[in-house]
Amino acid sequence: MIRRLGLAAVLATLAVPMLMPGEAMAQRRQQMPSREELGGGTTAIPLPQQEKTFPLGASWSVVAMNGKPVQDRRATLIVDQNLRGTGFGGCNTFSASAYPLRQQGFAVGPIAITKRSCDKGTLDFEKAFLTALRATNKWDLVNGRLVLKGGAGELTLSRSL
Repeated sequence: MIRRLGLAAVLATLAVPMLMPGEAMAQRRQQMPSREELGGGTTAIPLPQQEKTFPLGASWSVVAMNGKPVQDRRATLIVDQNLRGTGFGGCNTFSASAYPLRQQGFAVGPIAITKRSCDKGTLDFEKAFLTALRATNKWDLVNGRLVLKGGAGELTLSRSL
């Protein structure tokens, strides 16, 4: 019996605004701003950002490392359909697993590299490039360029043939 009375009280509380539509509508109008108050009636609703697709199979060449242009060195990267990253580091060729992840994440596995000997400057550049590549955890496409970011630096790559 007490349960029924409690239920009846709840229903009555919910039904009161329905019985007095004029007063309930006035309260709603006070709470919600009009279209004019919001800015003329046409407010743009921001659309959620669409996730970008990593460009598999494209060939890329390094054009900047940590914001500095790379003009006298050559380094390349291709991530194929099998998620295998291959390329040239400046002296040696390399390969590694390379995984584009959700929310523009990126993971590079251990790098296998050939053992050619080159001058110290070239080897230093190659080491910096491969270290930055291995530490990459984010990617983005900015003005047609691939930007790889991670704890060891930032690589900017341009599409190559």
